[in-house]
Amino acid sequence: MLALILQGCFVVVGLALVLNLYAAIRGPSVVDRLLALDTMYINSIALLLLYGIYLGTSLNFEVALLIAMLGFVSTVAVCKFLLRGDIIE
Repeated sequence: MLALILQGCFVVVGLALVLNLYAAIRGPSVVDRLLALDTMYINSIALLLLYGIYLGTSLNFEVALLIAMLGFVSTVAVCKFLLRGDIIE
């Protein structure tokens, strides 16, 4: 039963990832594209965590935490670049 629920979650999160890719390509402004990319890495973290639950390993959780930290830092850097024109003052 758990495997069936996990497969349904894979489909839903995968569909959300595809829709975010469409929003990132179509987005009318740079900020909309940035938000779509931010949501894409959150969805990829969710897929990675679901895969870790499916396999029953804890290695995927550490990788997901690393991706979350890198995603946060990159989002802050891009936002700072868009606001000020430079990253390091």
